Amino acid sequence: MSLPVFLGDFDQLPGIGEIVVVRGAEAKHIGVRRLREGSEIYLANGADLVVRGALMHVDPREVHVRVIEAERRERPTPHVTVVQALPKSDRAELAVDLMTESGVDCVIPWAATNCVARWNGAAKADKARDKWQSAAREAAKQARRAWIPPVEPLHSTSEVLDLVREVVADGGAVAVLHEEETASFAQFAERARGAGHVVFVVGPEGGVSPEELAAFRAAGADSVVLGPTVLRSALAGAAAINALGPLTERWGH
Repeated sequence: MSLPVFLGDFDQLPGIGEIVVVRGAEAKHIGVRRLREGSEIYLANGADLVVRGALMHVDPREVHVRVIEAERRERPTPHVTVVQALPKSDRAELAVDLMTESGVDCVIPWAATNCVARWNGAAKADKARDKWQSAAREAAKQARRAWIPPVEPLHSTSEVLDLVREVVADGGAVAVLHEEETASFAQFAERARGAGHVVFVVGPEGGVSPEELAAFRAAGADSVVLGPTVLRSALAGAAAINALGPLTERWGH
């Protein structure tokens, strides 16, 4: 079994033998796991840096970790952003969890026309976004990731269209996942192979509206069918990332 991963507060690679101090919630979490002095763990800073270290002192308030190895892990290419229409509240964090474990690089919440869920007001939007970011952080640890994908602020359709135009103009590839489309995912993946940035647009339970779909296509996005079955909104983003993996360099092929 691979070593457990916790978050560490460091912005540069520490040297071999150096002591990294972990405080707060992560220190308490290490204690809850009943890890003892001498046990090895991974510490990730959430921004590509990873340390393998041995526990030297374990306390609910402060943990000392002696560095055994330290490395910067390269992110896979192409970079993948998922524009996720707001799912129903009981599925929102599930969607982020699944996408993060699948390797998403950035998540953008989207207030699509047919969304049942709404983030009305700045306070509610901030609270909901914090929940999504927390889900991403915990899922990244579970998946042994070095990079915690950021959750951007809630986007309107016009803001998503601006993103699509920017990515396409820069040589990237954008796909709207649409259950009524006939263009295959494999065809899109072939075009995405040479792109530096791929964006998947995932609609809500009620689907992407005809007007939104037309606007995305006009902005340069492709619309593709992911597979023979209709997936829930919360699962579609993760499924697309995993389908893209072996068809590009993301899985190291």
